[in-house]
Amino acid sequence: MLQIGGKDNAYSVLVTIWQYYLAGLLGYWDILNLLGTKNQPKMNFSQVTKKIDSSNSLDFGRIFNASFELFKKVWVQGFITLLLTFVVIIPFYLVAYIPMVAIGMTDPYYFESEELPASMILFFIFYYPVMLIGVTMFTTCLTAAFLRICKMVDSGQSGRDDYFFYFKKPYLGKAFTLALIISGLSILGMLACGIGIVYLVVPMSLISAFFAFNEELSPGEITKASFALGNKNWLVIFGLILVAGLVAQLGVLLCFIGFLFTAMFTRIPIYFIYKESVGFSSETEF
Repeated sequence: MLQIGGKDNAYSVLVTIWQYYLAGLLGYWDILNLLGTKNQPKMNFSQVTKKIDSSNSLDFGRIFNASFELFKKVWVQGFITLLLTFVVIIPFYLVAYIPMVAIGMTDPYYFESEELPASMILFFIFYYPVMLIGVTMFTTCLTAAFLRICKMVDSGQSGRDDYFFYFKKPYLGKAFTLALIISGLSILGMLACGIGIVYLVVPMSLISAFFAFNEELSPGEITKASFALGNKNWLVIFGLILVAGLVAQLGVLLCFIGFLFTAMFTRIPIYFIYKESVGFSSETEF
């Protein structure tokens, strides 16, 4: 029988379990990908990593200025993407709160005790992971669609703004697996007293770009490529994310409503980071 001698040991066991979970998940998807696509043409993963390795260091000023110029062209699409994100994730929060409201209406004394009832604790234990994965999956799909729109506008390509482009069957399965990976990484980062999440925010921010522009890559390869690019330019990318976030907050000055129009500015530097480090194939179809 497994003996846990203290809080430190319990903490180590919990971290180890999450590490094995993520490693197994990445390996499992890679095996499925090899079995399902061995006869199909596929971009070599090593080619992506070679592009990352051979890419020049990112220029903070150039990327930020380019992001600001592109934002002036896609701020409407960003606003629509944000509204759609709210619409898509609201049902997950309603499912969490509606039972509490219903119970409170039928039994006003149900929540009078200082501690939550055991039934509600169990509900949140089982539902919170579902909500986290669902919200992450749909947010990843919408963010990828916005990055795709950014590419179309930046390159002068014609086409309609398809905000649900990645809600199709070929992409949803991959988005679900990526949501599992992102959720697992987020929990690992929080277990490290929150310090780990500061490091992980860079590679996790890049996942949506690799997902949007590399449909041939498996979720495991997308994650590995995101870490490769993030580790090479961590400080510059973190600085861009931080400064873009501060700029986006300026919308709060306009009676808070302006934030709805500036919030998606934080995603545009990710597009240029990917563009300068990996680039696009001329055969990419939109």
